[in-house]
Amino acid sequence: MDLILHWIIQLLALSVSVLIITYILPGINVKGFGTAVVVALIYGLLKFFLTGILTILSLPLIILTLGLFYFVINAFLLWITSKVVEGFEVKGCITTVIAAFLISVIEILIRYLTSVIYYNVIEMPPIF
Repeated sequence: MDLILHWIIQLLALSVSVLIITYILPGINVKGFGTAVVVALIYGLLKFFLTGILTILSLPLIILTLGLFYFVINAFLLWITSKVVEGFEVKGCITTVIAAFLISVIEILIRYLTSVIYYNVIEMPPIF
């Protein structure tokens, strides 16, 4: 049961982050919350299935850029998502890279906040 709840929380966190990005960046349009959930589902599935393969194929670039090429991989997956989902539009390459970066940051923050609220635990570093 916790696994399903965790997956639902991740899906909602990604959906909310997509909606937040639509208000921040002018080049991204989403019809509504239902479309954002579909975007989150497709984007999450693409990240799950393709990130490992794309990471292995682009490992030299990831090493050369000290990990910054991950943003290009996420932007590519976001671009694929925009081509698949009706009602989700991303205009421009730079907008896609910025959106992928901001979606990742907002999603991490939302996941952290929900885990603190759900588990009521804040991990503190040891004193000694």
